[in-house]
Amino acid sequence: MDPVQSPRRRGLIAVMLAAFVLACAGFVALGLWQVERLGWKEALIARVERNVNAAPAPLPVPSQWPALTKEDEYRRLQASGRYDFDREVLVAANTELGAGFWVLTPLRTREGPWVLVNRGFVPPELRTQVPRGVPEQSVTGLLRFTEPGGRPLQKNDPAAGRWYSRDVAAIAAKQGLQGPVTPFFLDARAEPGARDWPRAGLTVLQFRNHHLVYALTWFALAAIMAAAIAYLLLDARRARRLARDPSRC
Repeated sequence: MDPVQSPRRRGLIAVMLAAFVLACAGFVALGLWQVERLGWKEALIARVERNVNAAPAPLPVPSQWPALTKEDEYRRLQASGRYDFDREVLVAANTELGAGFWVLTPLRTREGPWVLVNRGFVPPELRTQVPRGVPEQSVTGLLRFTEPGGRPLQKNDPAAGRWYSRDVAAIAAKQGLQGPVTPFFLDARAEPGARDWPRAGLTVLQFRNHHLVYALTWFALAAIMAAAIAYLLLDARRARRLARDPSRC
């Protein structure tokens, strides 16, 4: 055995072991994180299904607004009042029907507060001629929280009337809604068989849940690293044995 190579070999093995141990620990941590994400996603799906399938509840009164949390999102609510079509806005949207706009129309409820109602989707060719319907309405929809600011690369421009997210406070201010405005909007429910515009009922209620696959992938990589560590340790042990007894070479 070359005495000059032995320390180099030991050093290389030590570096590789350190790298493999760090990689194994990192993969295990990522796998555990995905397990946590799996629990969170399953709880989210269960909550959304529970809220969507519950009986419609009355619109929360202003004193209840501060207590609303993410647990309340997608609750079915009912509101009655009068649409103010002159102050509705169009918000850029990408849906299963393609690109177009959400139609957000202020509804002055019979109790007094305003609520923005997403009446549905319209394609670009209907941008300047959105059907209005009857002003007096009773609306059933899903509670959705405000989306401030816009998209990551497209900010809302209230002055120019360009909206990329359903920012309740900004829309209410720009449209001059006087009086209390709910801190959420409603995604209107689609009437059975309705094919009119705006097209309601396009709320995305299916959430991707691949966290179990991701977790198994990270744990598999951790197992590979663990096997590599075991191999290096066994190889180093064998090399030490041979160094002590060269006749075994």
